[in-house]
Amino acid sequence: MIMIDVQNQKDKRNIPIQRVGVKEVEIPLKIEKKDDKEGLIVYSRATVSVSLPSCFRGTHMSRFIEVLNKYQKKALLASDVEKILFDIKNKLEAKSAYLKLDFKYFIEKQAPVSGYQSNMCYDCSFEGEVDDDCNFKFYLAVRVPITTLCPCSREISEYGAHNQRAILKIKVSYDNNNHIWLEDLIKLGESCSSCEIYSLLKREDEKFVTETAYNNPKFVEDVIRDIVSKLDNNQIINFYEVEVEAFESIHNHNAFAYQKCLK
Repeated sequence: MIMIDVQNQKDKRNIPIQRVGVKEVEIPLKIEKKDDKEGLIVYSRATVSVSLPSCFRGTHMSRFIEVLNKYQKKALLASDVEKILFDIKNKLEAKSAYLKLDFKYFIEKQAPVSGYQSNMCYDCSFEGEVDDDCNFKFYLAVRVPITTLCPCSREISEYGAHNQRAILKIKVSYDNNNHIWLEDLIKLGESCSSCEIYSLLKREDEKFVTETAYNNPKFVEDVIRDIVSKLDNNQIINFYEVEVEAFESIHNHNAFAYQKCLK
């Protein structure tokens, strides 16, 4: 019995589609760590798509999964995202291809005074695209939880100052001849906070982080300017997009600051 390939049927509406594909593909992946080339197995959600010419009715969705499955056991870097995209582009005979891998990345972190080790979790993503001219573009993104302490509150109060958790979102791009580790990008973001956040703190650690934040008050404007200054001075990075959002402890709203730059 011959099975009809409906996707390859001709479409007469003459409308090309810029992206068509699959979302929320749950897949285990290995991400290469800075200190461990074997990599960390992560739970990932993939979005993958290709362009579709006007003459074809549909694309072959199963082929996206076939390509992703090929890379499950390899410790991935930016260069591997490029390989995946060209595999997808070739397998689906498309002019362009897009891939985004969202995953949770764990880093072992030491408490500042007691030295207790614990795992911190960071939301991260690899994002890449190959255009019609076979140009590859890669984006590395992280969400870094930090502490901010209000300079105004500290200045006007006889004692104490309100502080809160904030999220610093950093998205950067760089060419394929260079590399930035997730660990380094996360550490860069943490260095611009009033104080870092830890998953395990003993009493002596809690004293340290409380006093560190108090001695290093920052508005969201201060955080964004500090991180922008460091990204501007990084010769590897050619694009960045950053946002800090503070979940205000004394207001029923959040404060945020945002900056974007193509260097």
